[in-house]
Amino acid sequence: MFHRHIIAILRGITNDEAVPVCTALVDAGITLIEVPLNSPNAIESISRAAKALGTRAEIGAGTVLTEEDVRAVVAAGGTFIVSPDTNEAVIAETVRLGLKSYPGVFSPSDAFTAIRTGATGLKFFPAEVLGSKGIKAMKAVLPPALPLYAVGGANPDNFDEFFAVGCAGFGLGTYIYKPGMSVADVAERAATAVAAYDKGAKA
Repeated sequence: MFHRHIIAILRGITNDEAVPVCTALVDAGITLIEVPLNSPNAIESISRAAKALGTRAEIGAGTVLTEEDVRAVVAAGGTFIVSPDTNEAVIAETVRLGLKSYPGVFSPSDAFTAIRTGATGLKFFPAEVLGSKGIKAMKAVLPPALPLYAVGGANPDNFDEFFAVGCAGFGLGTYIYKPGMSVADVAERAATAVAAYDKGAKA
């Protein structure tokens, strides 16, 4: 399955919104979808989305803080784990259970701890604070093939800035979804993000 390196972060989504919003994202070309666990009944949303779209998308969880959380996501049909920090126990359990792991990092120490523990990719967070210069400096010492994601302040207007320093992709939070946003609005923003990503990825 082809996936653009865009993770849609649906913080605050409700169970009833999960399938229609995720369907709109997938139709627009975004097939990596994260439901943060501090959303209402997040595990149920993951389960519904995974059942409806599991053959067309990967549904994962964000704000994952414990090994128990990882196991709950697996039981719900989730396929990847995003954590806000470099929690070695969470990364190790994610890898042990065969899921992809995207921990949050902010320093070289964070990054190499995550790599040694088995991370699939690194989430530079918050990217707007670290900045493209900070990411560029760290990229110089990281494994070249490891995908790096700019999260927290990334949007289609600055994709090129992060592509230029070696980021493979982006996590999009409030840009792509905020509670109360219509499915049509999500679809429109997703289409804009996909167009900007495709243009930057080919450059």
